[in-house]
Amino acid sequence: MNTLLKLASTSLMSMAMLAGPTWAQDKIRTIHLLSRPQAAQPAEFQAVQLIAQEWRKLGLDVEVDVMPWEQMSSEVWYNREDWDVTAWQMTGRPERSDPDEIIYNLFHSTTAESGYNFIGYNNPEYDALVEKQRVTIDPTERQALVRQAQEILAKDQPNMMLVHPEQAFAFDNTIWDAASVVNQSGIGIRNTWTWLSLAPKGDQKDIIANSADNVIAVNPLYISGVTDSWITELLYDRLFRVGPDGLPTEWAATSYEWRDDKTIAVTLRDDMKWHDGEPLTAEDVKFSFETTVGGEAPMYSPFGKGISDIAIEGDNVVVFTLETPSASFIISSLAKINLIPKHVWEPILADLSTKEENAESYQEEMPIGSGPYKFDRWITNEEIVLSANADHFNAPKAERWILRFVPNAEASLGMLRSGEVNFLTDFSGDPQVLVDAAEADGDLEVVSTVDIGFRYLAFNNRRPPFDDPAFRSALSSAVDRRLIVNAAFKGFAVASNSVVSPALEFWHAKDVVDNFKAGSDVAKAMLEEAGYTMDGDSLAYPDGVKETLAD
Repeated sequence: MNTLLKLASTSLMSMAMLAGPTWAQDKIRTIHLLSRPQAAQPAEFQAVQLIAQEWRKLGLDVEVDVMPWEQMSSEVWYNREDWDVTAWQMTGRPERSDPDEIIYNLFHSTTAESGYNFIGYNNPEYDALVEKQRVTIDPTERQALVRQAQEILAKDQPNMMLVHPEQAFAFDNTIWDAASVVNQSGIGIRNTWTWLSLAPKGDQKDIIANSADNVIAVNPLYISGVTDSWITELLYDRLFRVGPDGLPTEWAATSYEWRDDKTIAVTLRDDMKWHDGEPLTAEDVKFSFETTVGGEAPMYSPFGKGISDIAIEGDNVVVFTLETPSASFIISSLAKINLIPKHVWEPILADLSTKEENAESYQEEMPIGSGPYKFDRWITNEEIVLSANADHFNAPKAERWILRFVPNAEASLGMLRSGEVNFLTDFSGDPQVLVDAAEADGDLEVVSTVDIGFRYLAFNNRRPPFDDPAFRSALSSAVDRRLIVNAAFKGFAVASNSVVSPALEFWHAKDVVDNFKAGSDVAKAMLEEAGYTMDGDSLAYPDGVKETLAD
């Protein structure tokens, strides 16, 4: 071929590339993005709208499907093959002060079928890494592994991290002594320690809190939601609790001894009783931990399956033998698993073993725990009432803990100002409005803190095109997190590209946030490099990839 023919051929090839592919490539179907309603979760709703807008710039047809929390939770959790993307959150539970629960339970492949890895992420390299950090006792060596895990997630983008909220809470300081409010590291003032220590100033002795979301279940074997966890933490004791400083402290245990790197002996209190009056025994403790790996409580399985043996010595010593050393065992297991009464749950579990459903779907008519509050009543869509357990070793100073369901953020603030609520535990509106109201009223006190928890979009890694890390990464990179922080969260949040909060400075991989690049041009370049093309105004799959889930 002569030089002129070569030049002509090259020119024609360039023109063909600029015009797009000449072969037929499948357009990507409509993407369905789930969100809770604006009235219930205005920041989440606004973030979703902004994200959908940016994704449409890439040539995607994005439809936002709004549904109440109960419906969305059920759709995502139990129909794991059937959704595309959902707005989601991980709350800052105290036991998440150690990163193991998040980096292992949320992403390890073994928890994908029925556990917390509901997105179906599967990366053998990642699995091996987070397994290794679990058995690495040296803190500095483990720190490096935890940060490396964050780097893998930042590369794979199984979820689209958005923000770590700066949670703002408020209370009526004419009713509650401000000095008795506990600000827990990375959690804020909405925590179990506050509910126990909160001291009334006068005749009003009921803590009246609020939640935008309804309670799904009051079940010690089911991690069913943010609001639900507030209740189970009050009804059920654990061997340890995470203290206000983020470190484990004895609770139902009076002491413990590591006999070697895989054996820990825990001594129990001898004055504990279940709410029905029966004594809490070492057999109950053994039963509680064995239940987590018995097949009926899959969400708790990761926290118990590393235990190879549980033995009882005397009346009040329980000895746990681990399969391998565990750096986070006290926080991630002993401070995580709820103690349940064997005499109540053994027959329930025996019956459930003959049925398709497991313990997660079981709701006791009258939940029985041993915790500092007792279950009183649950009026659906209205309120849950717990009464103080005066016989508890750490009995609350309040008489009752009342949770009222208020789906509208403005209404919840109105109820605080009118006295219908005296501790605002869930405010999803503009935090500045809350600050302004406190300044205007004079009897409200606002406390805010960066949360251990986070807000994110969960990609369904099982479904194309979200099974392609390059596609997920491009969608994540399409959105500048500063837009989400300022427009959706009104500045009361920090941008995120990691599941480990900056509130956990020792574990947090700051570089994965600082080095994150975002914008439409960045996302389009990533898609082009991965072989995605434009078919008119619509984004199409790479050559040879077919759309199998078109509406």
